[in-house]
Amino acid sequence: MSAQFPVARPRRLRRTPALRRLVAETRLSPADLILPMFVKEGITEPQPVPSMPGVFQHTRDSLRKAAHEAAEAGVGGVILFGVPAAKDGTGSAADDPDGIVQLALRDLNADLGDATVIMTDLCLDEYTDHGHCGVLTASGEIDNDATLERYASIAVAQAEAGAAVVGPSGMMDGQVAAIREALDGAGHPDVAIMAYSAKYASAYYGPFRDAAECAPQFGDRSTHQQDPANADEALREVFLDLDEGADMVMVKPAGAYLDVVRRVRDAVEVPVLAYQVSGEYAMIEAAAEKGWIDRDRTIMESLLSIRRAGADIALTYWATEVARKLRTS
Repeated sequence: MSAQFPVARPRRLRRTPALRRLVAETRLSPADLILPMFVKEGITEPQPVPSMPGVFQHTRDSLRKAAHEAAEAGVGGVILFGVPAAKDGTGSAADDPDGIVQLALRDLNADLGDATVIMTDLCLDEYTDHGHCGVLTASGEIDNDATLERYASIAVAQAEAGAAVVGPSGMMDGQVAAIREALDGAGHPDVAIMAYSAKYASAYYGPFRDAAECAPQFGDRSTHQQDPANADEALREVFLDLDEGADMVMVKPAGAYLDVVRRVRDAVEVPVLAYQVSGEYAMIEAAAEKGWIDRDRTIMESLLSIRRAGADIALTYWATEVARKLRTS
């Protein structure tokens, strides 16, 4: 820049709401948002998640209603997490054709068709009695390669029930390749893979484990999820997933890892997603309930920051609410 004050006055472009809107560098639209949803087997009424005000474990019927509302608001997609009535060591409900997620997929496809993108989380922690993301060895360690066989089977079950996109979130080595091979071999080459490529071993997931009833019964997930200290490692994981056939890549959580979002965005030519996780949601809701922050402004600012850092798409529990506001603003 050559002009200096008093000729240069950047405040000129901030003077009115219309001017600020005109020159905004980052924008949100409903299509940029994905709504995570929980569907639980064996309940007759939606169950509130105490640590996530406004979020529910849905029945099949209440899920259909909430998904319809999201699609009507223009939300880009919904992603399903299942809570089965019975769990076991291998998570057998995860690939049961009559498992809760597969039933919900059929419901939503019948109701919504192509009105929104219907996606699934692909992991085992919601389905195992031990709460870990994979099959365990006799000594209690996760058996990476045996787990890949389970992920492959789950991917096919979800695709056959109507998932347009599957999202492997277990952070097992080789998971994307195993899933891509299984999908292609079962006649589902058009089902996309949204890889949870940089999923960190984060303290921000606490409320999610209430919603999905998947807290580990022992230990933690630090042997497979990424160390919060590492950013270069995230790029390695991203490139490995792309080499294995991922169509999209994700950073999770979003808010504390915006530097990683930016580095991934600068490095790849596929859609980049960021997951605004349960802890981020719960903290804003709790502070707003106390009157310490302006809830609506904080929600919008948090999502704009995710987009500004480079994410093309944000997964957020406020997706429907925000989409409605965007369409009326």
